[in-house]
Amino acid sequence: MKHIARKRFGQHFLTDGGIIDAIVDTINPEAGQPMAEIGPGLAALTQPLVERLGHLTVIELDRDLAMRLREHPHLSVVESDVLKVDFRALASQMLAKTPGHHKIRVVGNLPYNISTPILFHLLEQVDVVEDQHFMLQKEVIDRMVAKPSTSDYSRLSVMLQWRYDMANVLFVPPESFDPPPRVDSAVVRMVPLATPPVVNVKTLETLVQVAFSQRRKILRNTLGKWLDEKGFAGEFDLQRRAEEVPVAEFVALAQAV
Repeated sequence: MKHIARKRFGQHFLTDGGIIDAIVDTINPEAGQPMAEIGPGLAALTQPLVERLGHLTVIELDRDLAMRLREHPHLSVVESDVLKVDFRALASQMLAKTPGHHKIRVVGNLPYNISTPILFHLLEQVDVVEDQHFMLQKEVIDRMVAKPSTSDYSRLSVMLQWRYDMANVLFVPPESFDPPPRVDSAVVRMVPLATPPVVNVKTLETLVQVAFSQRRKILRNTLGKWLDEKGFAGEFDLQRRAEEVPVAEFVALAQAV
């Protein structure tokens, strides 16, 4: 029986064979690598991935789809909301079965309605991740990889770029899906930095949130007040907007507060 895409799960199933091949080539899975796929759906990516890997762990919320996936002999199925998945525990289970590997690879066509929460959920557990390849709305990836002093540069840019090296690696048009989404899509590659800066993540998170809370205003009117409350006496140019401040300067400020 044909599976009907469920709007509440943000389901858009990838159907373009050429795009599927391009995504798999971009991921470049190798036999024996421990990999988890988020939202496998109708297994469009799952099948070519598992053919190269030998075994694949998949995370699927939709009960009907999870039932179908369990029939595949080379899949381990985690039936769960991905936001509730403990990736450190999952990595521990996966790595126990793949000697010689120390981290897992994570891929997926993420549900567009919760893509940002998923990215932050993984950010909290990035220490067990080798790399990530995700299909997302192109506009979200534009924000993720944006440079300072551009309209796309945002809180998301800073909070991911301090920890990952990222690149938009493939454009995916709406007609590649069934049903087609109303937006363009793309694939992002996210590689955790080998030696990330040592910083209190909660401090950085709060600082960046305050800075971008009124992005058109000069930072003196937003971040300046917050820094005064913290008793910060160091040097930081507040005669700028948040979108003009490079990631490294936000990190240095969080380290100094």
